Order: sequence, then structure tokens, then C-alpha cells
Amino acid sequence: MKTDDPNLKPQYRMPRVFGALPGPRNVPKDKQHLPNNQTNLVMSVTVLTDARLLAELLPPDCTLAGEPLLTVTMTVMSNIGWLAGRGYSILNVGFPIAHQSRRSGTVSGNFTPVLWENHADPIMTGREELGFAKIYADMPPPVVIGDTYRGAALWQGFRFFDIAVSDLVEAPAQPAPASGSFHYKFVPRTGALGEADVAYLEYAPPNGLATGYGGMRMTQRRTGKGKFQFHPARWEDVPFQYPIINALADLPVREARGASVTMLAASGTIGDPSAGTLSEID
Repeated sequence: MKTDDPNLKPQYRMPRVFGALPGPRNVPKDKQHLPNNQTNLVMSVTVLTDARLLAELLPPDCTLAGEPLLTVTMTVMSNIGWLAGRGYSILNVGFPIAHQSRRSGTVSGNFTPVLWENHADPIMTGREELGFAKIYADMPPPVVIGDTYRGAALWQGFRFFDIAVSDLVEAPAQPAPASGSFHYKFVPRTGALGEADVAYLEYAPPNGLATGYGGMRMTQRRTGKGKFQFHPARWEDVPFQYPIINALADLPVREARGASVTMLAASGTIGDPSAGTLSEID
């Protein structure tokens, strides 16, 4: 195998034979001093849904925590430092859960059953290095008319998701209270695809989630009315993702529970973002 580049930390993923590889948590040492000009636009909508249906998406040994609140967020990121100034978008689904840990007692946080991204590099690194359930979707730039923001996600031309936030008013530019974060890492065993090479629940305490983006500060926050919709898909429409899309499309909206559009900006240099404190939890 090829010797590691001394400009990189000894961190590995496939293709392994090329030595250490760069990424969001392995920025070359001679690039870390460059300014980070990243900005984020975040559209977020929270709704009350059906507890029984939402519970079907729980990872093993977990329960819903409190009301069955589903939050869908679309984040448009530009000028990302670790991506050498390029950007991409994320469609994230999450809801609050609890896990009874043998060592830590009851642990609660937000579980992400799936997130879509429109760039291969963060999908590969996030799945392998962090265990995030990342998959691909096209996400065109959001359409902004007056105080209304609209976004969409598509696969090969099939539009499976829409989000809109409107009637915006200024709100304090303060982030929501931090909560823990759960992910469920699963890698199938080659030669026995119904079995797992790796399968475990991961947890990061509040403000400890690995992101690879360094420090971001909120510069503006506006709240308003919001809505989203997952459109049912056939195998013919999205042959690999239709069970995921349809499970989310089946979740009813019982009540709107808030929507917002926020702007964030980075400061300082690219640095070398860490992997946070995300790890397996018993």
C-alpha cells in the first residue's frame, strides 16, 4: 500500500491502498491557515405526527421521547473550507428519542434516520467515518420570492420532496437549545447481505456532534409558517429509495409546530475540524 502523505493525519477509508486520504476531518496541514468563508441557509419545519408510525423508524432499543415531533431541515451551504470553497445541500429528517444506556442511564437526543446530500464526497466520508445514513438527491438552489423560501429534492427528475417557509418575521439570532444526537450505523457483510459487518447505535452529547465544518455563528433568524411534503414514489420512479420516501410520506401532519429560516457564517480559518465526540453507545 502507498505510504501516507505526511501532510495528512493517518485516517483511512476506501480506497485503502492509496494511504491516508483528505476529507472534512483531515484537511491538509498546509491549507488549514486559509480563511473559511462558509455560509449556510437553513430552512426548518417542525410538525406533530403519528406516534405509532414514527416509532416504526426507531433504531433498536430506543423509544420516542415526548411528543412525536418530526423536523425536516434543508441546508444550503456555500464556500465550505474543507471542500476548497465549494458547496452542497443537505435534506435532514429528525425526531426526539431516548435510549436506556447501561452505563449512562437514560440518554435523549435527536435521531436522524436518513439525510440526503447532493454531493458524493460528503456522502462517502459521512457514511464511512461517521456512520450517518446519507444517500443522494438532486437539490436545486432554493427559490426566494419576497419572504417566501422554497426548496425541493429530486432523484433523476422525480420530485419526491418540497418545503416552503413564508410569512417570516425577525427573531432573536440565538440557536435552539442544544440536544444530543443519535445515528444508527449499519454496514452489510459481504457475501451475506442480510447480516451486518457493523451495526450499532451512536450518540454525541449536546454540542458534541461531528460535522467537519468548524464553528458556525448564527447571523440572522426569522420565524414564520412552514410546510413540507414527501411525495409517494414507485419503484419505477426511485428504484433504490422508494421505501424510504414512502415511509416518510405516510407520516401524517397533525399540527404545525414552527418554521424558520436562519443564516449562519463561519469565521477564522479552515483549521482541521475534529470528529467530535460521536461514538458507539451501549
